[in-house]
Amino acid sequence: MSMMVLLAIVTLAYVGYNLLIKVSGDHVPDEATTTVLAAVCLQTGALLTSMAFLTVLGIQGGHTFRLSLPSYLWALGAGVCIGIAEICYLTIFSASNPLPASVVIPTVVTGTVVITLIVSVLVFQERLGILQVAGAGLVVAGIVCMFAGRIDQA
Repeated sequence: MSMMVLLAIVTLAYVGYNLLIKVSGDHVPDEATTTVLAAVCLQTGALLTSMAFLTVLGIQGGHTFRLSLPSYLWALGAGVCIGIAEICYLTIFSASNPLPASVVIPTVVTGTVVITLIVSVLVFQERLGILQVAGAGLVVAGIVCMFAGRIDQA
């Protein structure tokens, strides 16, 4: 499978994630004081999907599943980060006066892109061209535009 096909699948899966978490937040009852069980449900879905994929690969054979301890620990850290993000996301969408998905999702997604870009340069010493820097500036300008006129809702 080409990397471009995988990139498209990842993008579409994240679209589903972002939109479905919004719908989940819409259905949180007013009397609920936390969204943590919805986040647990979300993680259970992710675990079941991963286990199904693992099972298929195991049946297929020819795969090495052994990873290094740091690989497991960093993945665990990533899971903690996504768990925190999911709880906060669900809380934003289930609030009595939730921010609109048309503001929240683009802000989170593009904000993630810009912060990741900065960390990639500072921590991983990746190089950026002038077009990437200009693109990051446009993304930041886009985030500002997404909030323009909606600051009173924040």
